[in-house]
Amino acid sequence: MSTTPDAPATIDPNRPSAARIYDAFLGGTHNFAADRAVAARAVELLPEIPLIVRANRAFLRRAVRYATDHGICQFLDLGSGIPAEGNVHEVARSTTPDARVVYVDIDPTAVLYGRHVLGDDPHAAVVHGDLQQPGVLLDEPEVRDLLDLSRPIAVLMIAVLHFVPDSPALDSAMVAYREAVVPGSHLAISHVTAEARPELVDSVTDLYNRTGTPLVPRAHRQVTRFFDGWRLAAPGLVPVPEWRPAAGDLRLPEAIASVSLAGVGVK
Repeated sequence: MSTTPDAPATIDPNRPSAARIYDAFLGGTHNFAADRAVAARAVELLPEIPLIVRANRAFLRRAVRYATDHGICQFLDLGSGIPAEGNVHEVARSTTPDARVVYVDIDPTAVLYGRHVLGDDPHAAVVHGDLQQPGVLLDEPEVRDLLDLSRPIAVLMIAVLHFVPDSPALDSAMVAYREAVVPGSHLAISHVTAEARPELVDSVTDLYNRTGTPLVPRAHRQVTRFFDGWRLAAPGLVPVPEWRPAAGDLRLPEAIASVSLAGVGVK
């Protein structure tokens, strides 16, 4: 568990945050009225949003199991969000009891509650930080203590990159994470796209942008670019429900299945 006082002391309940809105979609309790108002309006615009969010959580679980099936026992979860059912350390340890996990989020609510959930877990930590600053993150004591970058690692970016606008900093960060890990490492990404169904996504994008939480849907080719230097594992970059579906996973209606893409790259 991290004990460093690096998370901001002030949480603004009047400013919606992507992490807390996501928590509201999942039925969580670590959100405020401002977050619930955005979530409620988003559901009015696209009633299936809670299903899309749950499908992303299911993809997270499948990506973690895929990594452990390939011998990976350490995870860097970037943009981890507020803890919910089926967190990375829980899924990984169901088959790999010695799995180590570092969660990273820029949202102070996610960091503070994450540390509360982990308690004194010696093999997991939560770091407050910006995924666009890999040099800083990878040098954090928790990362250096828990993750051995000389061995394969899974880097997870689940439903987070669509909150990061295009910039040289983002491009450099993606390169830095790839260069920091050894062959056999994995990169898992899920990402909103408006390419197939713009009429479903554009109004929600506008809502997020107007509330100060930018949402940046990207086309298939743009998301694919995040995997430059990685080999996409079968079935490639596909709608979230189509990436190695597991028995019992939530099935999305065909009309909305294509609004979020998922893939896993192998170095």
